[in-house]
Order: sequence, then structure tokens, then C-alpha cells
Amino acid sequence: MEYSSKLLGNAVNEISQLPGIGQRTALRLALHLLKQSESQTIHLSEALLRLRTEVNFCKSCQNISDTEICEICANPKRDRSLVCVVEDIRDVMAIENTSQYQGLYHVLGGKISPMEGIGPQDLNIVQLLNKVKQGEVKELIFALSSTMEGDTTNFYIYKQLEGYEVATSTIARGISVGDELEYADEVTLGRSILNRVPFENSMKAN
Repeated sequence: MEYSSKLLGNAVNEISQLPGIGQRTALRLALHLLKQSESQTIHLSEALLRLRTEVNFCKSCQNISDTEICEICANPKRDRSLVCVVEDIRDVMAIENTSQYQGLYHVLGGKISPMEGIGPQDLNIVQLLNKVKQGEVKELIFALSSTMEGDTTNFYIYKQLEGYEVATSTIARGISVGDELEYADEVTLGRSILNRVPFENSMKAN
């Protein structure tokens, strides 16, 4: 696509790098920004720059945070013996929106997927095992999506926990097989957590 302005073309090319945005949508967004006040565009660019340079990942759970320890992990009212294992920060947000869970989280940063070249060493699994070794965690809730990759990741972590006194459970299958947590409605997701089942039972069901 040819542009009458190289500056416009550069902006469109950068915006189109975002997931789900093609050249036409990027052009529409760029032209929209040109119609807005200069201050609004500056505020947007500053917010994006601060997001990239100042955001932290919680040293305890790997959730996104403005500080070294996120608000959830720092909250003394949360049940520190209960840890919900999720794929990414969007899952934390989805579960928090249910207001049905009062434990902590651990964000793996993905799922084991040999087809995509993602192995256990690429995820935050060692950090999770270290938490269990410290003895404070009494139950892990596997809340990964019901896909082959999610089940593989759950099973891998489960096998690594052999010998440790920690219960493992998985969210009830109110979440359809193949569904991602972030797209589940809050009522269904909340019930799936409350009605979680022992992980061993889920393996028998499969």
C-alpha cells in the first residue's frame, strides 16, 4: 500500500505489527490519531512507553505489576496455602473477576508445546516447584485451558510434585474442552473453581 506521507506509512507499519490488526485497520487507527488533539496522542505514546519500560513482573507469582510484589501476593488476607496455576496474566484477571477465589496465583507464561518449541525450561515451572518445597503451599489448582498442551503441562508439573505433601486439583469441566479461561463467563469460571476436583480424578476421566 502506497502512502502520501512516509511518516504515515511508518506509523501504519508499526501499528499493523499488533496482533489482529492488518494494514487497513492500522491505517484507520493512524488517521484517527491524526484527528485527535496532539495532547491525546502524546498521552497515548507516554502510556505505551511507560508500560514497556516501567512495568514489572511479580517476583513471587510472575503476574504483571507496578511493584516488585503484586497487590495480590502482598495482600495479607489471601490464603497463601492455596495457589492457582495459570497460563498468563489474562487468566489471573478472568479468575479475579469472579470474586470466588481468595488464594494466590502462579503464572507459567505459557504451556508446554513441542510443536512450537516450548519446553518446561521455557516456563516458570522451577519457581513453582520452589514454592512447594518451602512447605507453605498445601494445594495447587491447575487452571490451564482444556487443550492437549494444557493437559500435558498439568501432567508434567504433577509428576514433578511426587514426594511432596501438596494436594493437586483441577478446575471442574464447566469450561468446555479447548476453551481459554479468558473467554469463559464469570459465573461458569467461578463455579469451575469452587467445584474443582482432585487432579488424579481428571486423569481417570481422560
